[in-house]
Amino acid sequence: MKAFGFLSFGHYAAGGRQGPSSADMARIHLDLAQAADDLGVNNASFRIHHFVPQASAPMPLLGAIAGSTKYLEVGTGVIDMRYENPLYLAEEAASLYDVAGGRVALGLSRGAPEVADRGWEAFGYHADADNGADLARKNLERFLEAIDGYGVTTAAPLERQYPTMFQPGSPLPVFPQNPGLRKKIFYGSGTFSSAEQTARDGLNLMSSTLVSETSQQTLGEVQAEQIDRYRTAWQEAGHEWTPRVSVSRSIFPIVDADDQRHFGRQAGSRDQVGSLPEVGASTFGRTYAAEPDQLIEQLQADPAVMAADTLLLTVPTTAGLDINVKILENFAHHVAPALGWQPSHTSN
Repeated sequence: MKAFGFLSFGHYAAGGRQGPSSADMARIHLDLAQAADDLGVNNASFRIHHFVPQASAPMPLLGAIAGSTKYLEVGTGVIDMRYENPLYLAEEAASLYDVAGGRVALGLSRGAPEVADRGWEAFGYHADADNGADLARKNLERFLEAIDGYGVTTAAPLERQYPTMFQPGSPLPVFPQNPGLRKKIFYGSGTFSSAEQTARDGLNLMSSTLVSETSQQTLGEVQAEQIDRYRTAWQEAGHEWTPRVSVSRSIFPIVDADDQRHFGRQAGSRDQVGSLPEVGASTFGRTYAAEPDQLIEQLQADPAVMAADTLLLTVPTTAGLDINVKILENFAHHVAPALGWQPSHTSN
């Protein structure tokens, strides 16, 4: 593990319920990111969902964070490609890359099970598969073509161009174009086969706190096999650069009585096998909650954490800014250095 960041699910209150509003959550995210940047935390990522009170349109938030920090990488975990116009997303991603000075780690995926019934259709998109997998794949391929600079339309006849810039009929890419952007794209994989496809696609790998594979193994062991398969497929594909691998965990260092009160009850957590709609049997990761020395031992024994180069801490942002800043401080000061962490201030 060389880098760590946070992954916020960003739940906020709606419909008259108690809790932070969407505006409150936006402020918490901005302030948390700035505190993380000061600590040397490497990444701030946000989970994206539609039709629920969570982050749904990440680019304004990512741009605001990028503009108010110096070292922090901004990202998503993940953007649901069933809902995206791939060419517009390519323009947004390249523009964000410019704003952030390349400090970008965008996670894309097919998307998770959701509350909406084929919600992407309300956005104007059609899929043949019930889970929209074919649509997500088509949009991903189109997005990658666009950021790779391929022409996606052709120039009009001169008399119809304004301003007159291009030879009629010549292929036109989207703008801006940033050759470095491709190496900043991750794909969220929940299976062995999708991890291998991610490698063939030439994308970085993102694996979360659950995988759609089950066995007698722990989540860390299953993910370690997933990572190994991904890296083997990467080598077989012949790509000429070294990809990144990100995993997520719920981790709460217990340093004082307040930490014990907030998180001590989760100390006995264990991996579980359950079921998700449209996915089936899945392995759900445990919560790590312990004093730093014990936490270091537990994480060093998690083969996926040690195999990945980036670890994202899933943080309870609904609990407010102070608790979440303290989680990051405790991990940065008492745990991360023993795992091989390189703070952003020193790695840039």
